[in-house]
Amino acid sequence: MRRLVTFSFRNKDLPPFSAAFGRRRVLDLPLVAWLTVIWVLLWSSPNWANLLTGAVVAVAVCLAFPLPKVDLGLRLHPWGILRLSGYLLYDMYTSGVKVTRQIHGRHPRRAAVIAVPLRCRSDLMLTAVAVAVSNVPDGSVVEVRRATATVFVHILDGRPTELAAARRSVWRMEELIVRAFGTRDEIERVAAPPPEPQHTGERPGDQEEGT
Repeated sequence: MRRLVTFSFRNKDLPPFSAAFGRRRVLDLPLVAWLTVIWVLLWSSPNWANLLTGAVVAVAVCLAFPLPKVDLGLRLHPWGILRLSGYLLYDMYTSGVKVTRQIHGRHPRRAAVIAVPLRCRSDLMLTAVAVAVSNVPDGSVVEVRRATATVFVHILDGRPTELAAARRSVWRMEELIVRAFGTRDEIERVAAPPPEPQHTGERPGDQEEGT
């Protein structure tokens, strides 16, 4: 009796970490996992309902729109995924508290847009970093420059100390994402010190606290 689903560890003719539905439909399991993560991040609510819904949507999309057999550069590192999940939950909570304090604080803050050069170079990792950063309440990516691997992030507090902290937060997010889903070459890249920004991207008046 023919199996409805066949995994790659049972059929050596299949690509690694994949599953075959019937005779022709082949699912890339790392891609399904990554689409599920993106779904959960977009909903900004990591719970079992969103996780299961995201998995169903990811499988349906991959079956309806099969991709050619290419290496997406996506790897699954269980310990890295666990660290990334914990950091996302922690970052969303602390950022929410921070934004609340800024809104109800006595002194208004001037917002700023900062340029943060990244170490990763693949489109997949750049997209993942942009989505993850935008998922945090106190920052959102307004532009991504693929040629220079630079993200431009809007933050609510433009003081110099906050600008430096925002860059460190983006670099930390980049490192965790790459260590969770990146290739060996990308992991080696994020192990190096972050690059110095070529230009800040802030307007001069945005770096001072408002009065």
